[in-house]
Amino acid sequence: MTTATGPLSGIRVLDLTSVLFGPYAAQMLGDWGADIIKVEPPAGDTWRYTGVFRNRGMSGQFMAVNRNKRSLALDLKHPDGKAALARLIPTVDALVTNVRPAAMARIGFGYEACAKLNPRLIYAAATGFGQDGPWAARPAFDEIIQAASGLASSIGSDEEPAFVPSLIGDKICAMAMVGAVSAALFRRERTGQGQMVEVPMLETIAGFNSIEMLGGHAFDPPIGPTGYKRMKNRRPVRTKDGWLTMLPYSGDNWCAFFEAVGRPELSDELGVRDPVLRSQNIDKIYDRMSEIGPTRTTAEWEELLLRLDVPHTAFARLTEIGEQPHLAAVGLFAEIDHPTEGRIRQARPATKFSESPAGIHRMAPRLGEHSREVLREAGLSDAEIQAAVDSKAVGVAS
Repeated sequence: MTTATGPLSGIRVLDLTSVLFGPYAAQMLGDWGADIIKVEPPAGDTWRYTGVFRNRGMSGQFMAVNRNKRSLALDLKHPDGKAALARLIPTVDALVTNVRPAAMARIGFGYEACAKLNPRLIYAAATGFGQDGPWAARPAFDEIIQAASGLASSIGSDEEPAFVPSLIGDKICAMAMVGAVSAALFRRERTGQGQMVEVPMLETIAGFNSIEMLGGHAFDPPIGPTGYKRMKNRRPVRTKDGWLTMLPYSGDNWCAFFEAVGRPELSDELGVRDPVLRSQNIDKIYDRMSEIGPTRTTAEWEELLLRLDVPHTAFARLTEIGEQPHLAAVGLFAEIDHPTEGRIRQARPATKFSESPAGIHRMAPRLGEHSREVLREAGLSDAEIQAAVDSKAVGVAS
């Protein structure tokens, strides 16, 4: 363990989240320096058991979104577990939860109850659907949100929707949550007031997707179809020995490209000088690119495109992502020795702060690894902690 140096150093957060949306948000706050106390049920976050692991409860997927945290195992159905959480709430700056708000209220830790314990608290609720709408009580998962937001229709079509093969809804919403919590903390520094923050997945992803995908329906009445034609037509270019993506970005760039590959007539044929015509002809442009691509190797293309200042890159394989030239040079993927899980590989925090660097200062915890430590900090005596352990209200790592 090293000292946290990020810009949120000194901020203390209770993380009552599980799976991906909430834990990823809390991890980013921890990467940026906050002290994150992960409160888990006695069985642990279900994400601990999802994916590949060396030791049960410590999957690679769990460790990827739960570093820079301490684990406190509490049974919030047990009176002693509830009492322990109530002792902790006055000691923290923020509480992040993805337990449905009605369920949090039922166990006595809705926003109003927590605000009475700590009026300066930032209470951040990660929800599936805005709590002012008719779907407020529904459960939500990534594919539910991709479907309901129109994202799946954008990826496939209205007739045959398709999912993004990534839990993109959870991860985008996590980033929104980090911004929201940080903004609320900033306001509290100015006013002294806590508040409730809600980040609903459906509204967040629907708004995110609408930016380019409303298309002609961004006008009322609509003046064209939905969607963004280039998104539907863009595709990898096959080269003589692999794959490449390249995208000249201006009329001059396109003309220079077609001149360099010996096809100057395509500049007029495809109307690339005019951005409106270029957009209308994007399907034809990609057809021509698929014809031109196999005339050179990937390396030959990269040499030419770099000279022409055309945006491009070869495709990185997931099995070799750590060797992607830029990522290798900046050291994005770090190999770290975990005290119980051996050598692991993780992406370090990507965001850089010149005066308060983010970093990995604590490995993902075992379930209940810090229960005693955290409860002592909340003012519980060793006897009280042991009694709670004996009653199974508190779990400790074995």
